[in-house]
Amino acid sequence: MSRRLKRLVKKYFKALILLALIVLVFLVWGGGYIFSSHRTFSYNVLPGASVGSVANDLHDAGVFDSVSSFKMAVWLNGNRVQAGAYDIPHRASPWRIAKMLATGDIATTTVLIPEGMTIIQTKKLLQQMPELSGNIECEKTNTAPVCNLHDGDIFPDTYRVARGTSRLAVLDLARKKMIGIQEKVSVKHLPSPLKNWNDVLTLASIVQKETPKVKEMPIVASVYINRLNKNMRLQADPTVVYAITKGLGDMRGAALLSGHLKIDSPYNTYTHNGLPPTPIANVGLDAIRAVLHPADTNYLFFVADGKGGHKFANTYQEHIANHATWRAIKKSRK
Repeated sequence: MSRRLKRLVKKYFKALILLALIVLVFLVWGGGYIFSSHRTFSYNVLPGASVGSVANDLHDAGVFDSVSSFKMAVWLNGNRVQAGAYDIPHRASPWRIAKMLATGDIATTTVLIPEGMTIIQTKKLLQQMPELSGNIECEKTNTAPVCNLHDGDIFPDTYRVARGTSRLAVLDLARKKMIGIQEKVSVKHLPSPLKNWNDVLTLASIVQKETPKVKEMPIVASVYINRLNKNMRLQADPTVVYAITKGLGDMRGAALLSGHLKIDSPYNTYTHNGLPPTPIANVGLDAIRAVLHPADTNYLFFVADGKGGHKFANTYQEHIANHATWRAIKKSRK
């Protein structure tokens, strides 16, 4: 082998050794195999925060030992950090932390809005969630749609949002989802005598409050459709509860008494014909589908069966017998 060839081999061998050392340093230093985070830590990157200020904050909080390794990792990930709340896991490397902040891998929280809740109840639910931020009510000068919500305007669902999301933003998300549901429903071929989307939601809200059983919903819907077509009053207890509680929709453990059925309210379906003027709760897809596609029955009455469901009847005489059975069940339980 010539001297020149030996020099070239020696030169490139040294370069390969140097490259290997650089890769090793990066894996240990930038990859964080030594300088990994010492504990789980929640951190909020403020809008406009610099890489240096974030690095110093995390270092001072004891998340990692090396500011320089974190800065290098940030530089290799685009040299930026996105605003938001982050949950940094235990033993996360500076590289992983930098990637989280660069890609906006922010902490999230789950917001579950149950079906059948009223707007008042939903606002109380969101108000009690510390993971969310901001007021639940708008400023008086704010005229945004979310500031004028009524029952039936929002879609109950599970929403995954960034931690720190404003409560009004969550409500608006649910409002927009209900608009999307409405846009998919044709009101040209509604079950008689329903005429529009408000009718659908209003009846669906009664069905939603009457039964938790999805399989029963079309049957309950058929009872009310049949009564409407016969010009019979709906006599739905949930509408009376809504009237008594001024839109809360919850008796808070109190019993519904016969005297309550005489309350003077357009929502009292014992004293007023037809549907209430607006929905009495926020409804899910199952209740909406039940109203759009009610069961084909001649039922006009139903009463609890003591097993979480209901017994249905075509005639008042059958209903009286079913009601007597239900009273006997309640008496035996007492």
